[in-house]
Amino acid sequence: MKHRFISKRYWIDQSTPMGKVDELSKGFDDVINLSLGDPDIITDNLIIEHSFKDAKAGHTKYTDFRGDPELRAEILKTYKEDHGVVLDDSEIMVVASGCLAMYLVLEAILDDGDEVIIHAPYFTPYLQQIELARGIPTVLDTLEEEDFQINVERLEQLITERTKAIIVNTPNNPSGACFTRDTMEKVARLAIKHDLIIIADDIYGSYSFSEPFIPMITNESVRDRTITINSFSKDYAMTGWRIGNIIAPDYIIRIVQQINENVVFTAPSISQRAAIYALRNRHSIQPGLVEEYRKRVMYAAERINSIPNMSVLLPKGTFYLFVNIKKTDLTSMAASDAILREAHVLTIPGNAFGDCGEGYIRIACTVGVEKLKLAFDRISKMSLFSK
Repeated sequence: MKHRFISKRYWIDQSTPMGKVDELSKGFDDVINLSLGDPDIITDNLIIEHSFKDAKAGHTKYTDFRGDPELRAEILKTYKEDHGVVLDDSEIMVVASGCLAMYLVLEAILDDGDEVIIHAPYFTPYLQQIELARGIPTVLDTLEEEDFQINVERLEQLITERTKAIIVNTPNNPSGACFTRDTMEKVARLAIKHDLIIIADDIYGSYSFSEPFIPMITNESVRDRTITINSFSKDYAMTGWRIGNIIAPDYIIRIVQQINENVVFTAPSISQRAAIYALRNRHSIQPGLVEEYRKRVMYAAERINSIPNMSVLLPKGTFYLFVNIKKTDLTSMAASDAILREAHVLTIPGNAFGDCGEGYIRIACTVGVEKLKLAFDRISKMSLFSK
């Protein structure tokens, strides 16, 4: 929007296909929303009850600047028990969401003009988050025929003297890919060779269906150059609580803390109490969530692969499916628009996640199998998908 009272860097329209499709959906009253990754499952009642009991007991004030000490202790314990990683308390910072965590990290490490490599299809906010921190995003395409793995040879070709970091997101939103141990080790070796920081966006860590999740931080060779971002939004169905954490070398955490004190001061105290109970009860809470999403994505993938002009890889992780619609000869935007107008099903055009997403749509399995069945029944009746 061009206006004399608006910063000139926002004069150019930066709206995304995601936002445009969402606006269109408001014209229908029976839309099945498979767009945003906000699940229909509410936070486990145990978390809700305990956190609000704590609120009544007085946990309604600012917390320690790096987060509630009890929560930091639970994060330490979880990493040791689940991943064999021994952390120091000084390496942990609790923040108000994974999105804020990414921005704070980028702000802490980037000088003007530093380049950050992101692999596409990518989580849409990465581009502007890098630019807000005065960095320059460099995009590495991943390909369906390579199982959406990072091609390390192509990655190395993108590295310049200004490259500062690479963001690694696995399990991946939107492709659902889970990077193999071999891929992760190759990325680690490249980071050492070129003296890069690895920013590991691990917010879907619980949703690795075929193989156990491998956090980058477990690789000791890059421990000193790895920044890990976690969120409770997806792993615990806590999107509205806006709570996450950063694990990084202590000197980075100190800078992140300084920046955060000028942005939100501390993360919400009640949300931090909720996160404590989420971690303490993860072994009883998470298995049901993971199994439910596994059931949904497997059902959706089977339906997609039975519909003409649609296909998808076998789901590896997350609750997203990146659906190939190239046989329709439509653009991602046109296909998503047709599905909305004719089937009243809201999806996200693949080009919202980078240029290599053209020819795809993203489906979020954030509704139950019964609703997914209705959605695919509607889609299968479209002439576009009945050839």
